[in-house]
Amino acid sequence: MRLPRLPLRVAAVPAVAALALLAACAAVIDAPLAHAAAPDAWPPAWQDPPASLQTYGTPRFDAPQASHCHRLPSTREVPGGGQYGNSGRGDRTRELRSDEPARAALEDRASRRAEVAKSAAPSAMPAAPADAAERESDLAAPASIAPRQRPRHETVTAGLVDDNADFGEYLAYRQRNAGLPVRDRDVGERYLLEVTDAAGRPVHDAEVAVQRAGRAEPVMWARTDTAGRAWLHPRAFLAPNVSDRTLGVAVRKGSAWSRATLVRGERAALQVRLGAAPMAQRPRLDLVFLVDATGSMGDEIAKLKSSMRAMSQQISQLPGQPDICYGLVAYRDRGDAFLTRTHDFTDELGAFQSVLARVQAGGGGDTPEALNEALHETVHGLSWRTEAARMVVLVADAPPHLDYGGPQYDLDMQAALAKGIKLFAVGASGLDPVGEYIYRQMAQYTAGRFVFLTYKDATDPGSGPGTQTVHDVGNYSVQTLDKLVVKLVGDELARLPRG
Repeated sequence: MRLPRLPLRVAAVPAVAALALLAACAAVIDAPLAHAAAPDAWPPAWQDPPASLQTYGTPRFDAPQASHCHRLPSTREVPGGGQYGNSGRGDRTRELRSDEPARAALEDRASRRAEVAKSAAPSAMPAAPADAAERESDLAAPASIAPRQRPRHETVTAGLVDDNADFGEYLAYRQRNAGLPVRDRDVGERYLLEVTDAAGRPVHDAEVAVQRAGRAEPVMWARTDTAGRAWLHPRAFLAPNVSDRTLGVAVRKGSAWSRATLVRGERAALQVRLGAAPMAQRPRLDLVFLVDATGSMGDEIAKLKSSMRAMSQQISQLPGQPDICYGLVAYRDRGDAFLTRTHDFTDELGAFQSVLARVQAGGGGDTPEALNEALHETVHGLSWRTEAARMVVLVADAPPHLDYGGPQYDLDMQAALAKGIKLFAVGASGLDPVGEYIYRQMAQYTAGRFVFLTYKDATDPGSGPGTQTVHDVGNYSVQTLDKLVVKLVGDELARLPRG
């Protein structure tokens, strides 16, 4: 039966009301569809969580436990085939033979040479893979490869800022650069922990655990440096909704231990005294060079390698005959010949310098690199020793990729503090404001320093050594890079109490 047609009357509706009515109708129509697509998530997410979303939790780490490094460098590699590294472990990691670092460097050069030859070939010829016979000849006769021409300026000058010594200026710097795409940690609230023995001498490498009241699991770990100190930043490791006014601090060295209470906002420093604590007879140093080996470092990597060789030679001659272990972690990025290439600690200086000399720049592409994965490998994958001063010299010109997932630098700088590792970040030419911010974060949190290369003309690295920089720093002095780093190492070792 057909219903009779009724006259249609349209009332005058204001435009705004009409738009609201249409939106309401659309919501009614779309709501069941959206709810059916994601029944457990309503309202639906507008966008993915930002890459800088913080994870508040105690970083996982193993305490230093190696007793020596009396061996030749052992090498392992994570290929750069599109996945992030996992601290040098897992199916994708491969151990390299003792001669394979040299072979790998030659492979890199052979691959680059094949790419150049391919681009220069006539367009009418079909593209062909790199010639296998030529590749094998490269590997069999390394002496036939002409040495790379070095840059005109061999001297490398650098400046330094200590953001813990000039903390007010550092906080002002952070405020000036608020909003950069980084994984920020709030370090505005800071306390200095000082640990001494019964005689008032600083206690090096004491374990520090910070706890909330009524919670057995610590919320933060640290180890004291050679001056018996550690910086504690409660807001960096406590979630924003945690407002505990008091925190427990437990300190242990060997069989000696003690407890103290940190009352937030009351004093800027906390002293803890232990009983008799063991002291080393000879200073120990574990020193790692963490090097960006991507193509953007090509213009300076020969100069930097020369400086690093000079550093290692001068450090080996420091007073007190320090017992030194050298390590090297080179890194590139996804899609390159390798993601990370790790050379574990050795006390054979000549062998280490030979490994260092084979570092070649290549790959890269976009600005950020696999620094997150390399830092994770450095903190967790190396055989750090007990009772040692532990230092990492990062030499790089780019920030880490924050969009890969996997390891993140803010968690690993916390793990570095937990293991007593200081990060000294050296910013090479081209380091952008994001990179500078992240490098200074890592250095400040672990009580290291931010070091930056300087030039005669700040904007032109080819202008040669000088005193100028593009970085947001002030009140710095300039030295050659090798002397600057050697002084930092010497100052660290000089504070060690001797038995």
